[in-house]
Amino acid sequence: MSGTQSPSLVHRLASLRDRLHAGMDRREFLRTLVTGGYALGASRLLGVDDFLAADDGEVPVVTALVRNAPNDPWSLEERVRHVPAEWYASVKKALEVNELLARYGFTGYLGSVVVPGDYASGTATVSVGISADAKSLRETIDQLSGDVPVSVETIVESGEIHDGLEPLEPRIISSVVDDRVPSGVACETTTSLATLGPALYHPDGRRQFFVTAAHAFDGNAELGRRQLFLPVQDADSLELGTVAHIHPGEDVVAIEPRQQVDPAPAIDAPTTTRIRGQYTRWGLADLIARGKELEKVGALTGHTRGRIQGIDAITCFTDDFCRHGQIRWGGEMDLTDGDSGSVSYHPDPDGEDGDVLVAGFNNARTWWPGQSYIWGVAAYRLTEMHGYHF
Repeated sequence: MSGTQSPSLVHRLASLRDRLHAGMDRREFLRTLVTGGYALGASRLLGVDDFLAADDGEVPVVTALVRNAPNDPWSLEERVRHVPAEWYASVKKALEVNELLARYGFTGYLGSVVVPGDYASGTATVSVGISADAKSLRETIDQLSGDVPVSVETIVESGEIHDGLEPLEPRIISSVVDDRVPSGVACETTTSLATLGPALYHPDGRRQFFVTAAHAFDGNAELGRRQLFLPVQDADSLELGTVAHIHPGEDVVAIEPRQQVDPAPAIDAPTTTRIRGQYTRWGLADLIARGKELEKVGALTGHTRGRIQGIDAITCFTDDFCRHGQIRWGGEMDLTDGDSGSVSYHPDPDGEDGDVLVAGFNNARTWWPGQSYIWGVAAYRLTEMHGYHF
């Protein structure tokens, strides 16, 4: 959305600020935000002071949930950043169109994704994938998108997935230190190998879980029965725990730890990492706007990094249902079988050296010509749907 298309947003924010100074009370201010369309992603979480602190032409957004006390996973607080109002309005409209396309559910729709522009452009686009026999849908997509720029790509599936990689040795942990196991190392089910994710927390009872990709259990992740194991160099595999919760739509399974070992809020990366929290939807959009990259450590391909290609992605490629709240980033060569369950992350810009914030999981990759990325559910989606956090 250009500045000539929507100057009203800046004026409306300035008007609200003036009215608050003129005597509008806190309750009326928040009610005005909600009824005026500012609530999506902002006003439900932000207070009056956050809006007043923004300069003219800016709005505050919550970009991350971060631990106030580094070693206390229950000390989460919101981090706020001020972003250009025109860019915010453009991204918000693109998010709404993206969700509308998914709800419409037309035959041949294979997914879509929001691609925020940089702050200077103040724009955002939606990229839509359709099957080869659905080219007639372009007019319908244009009608649904309104004035939001949309690109439509025809996806031709090419059959089997070919990595193009030499056989890789999994990253097997050498030993368990302090009875805690970090992310980025191999874990096993009775049928396959995956990558262990970092400690996942849930406020209900203040519980912590091991976590990995649900598809590592080949559809047989029976609650309380199926086990997850940790291969250890020159030793027997260690049982990490049993399946406590299965989330097929997010392709995530939470494992109740056994008493002798716990999950660590850390990643076995080339440099020491400590997880301090996670990015929100707007935090990921902000990273794209500033040209930042994500990183991951998989049990097979190890440490890689790449640019973020889109947020709030909807993917309908692999199942008879669509997956929502996905991140697209990197390239298809950054992921192979056994890397599923790893997480993408980015350094915490306000943290100490080695502090990182989780973006989401890495559980799949493209296998068709013309596109190249890996994808998995974003951390914010897992929080919104099931209450978990990192």
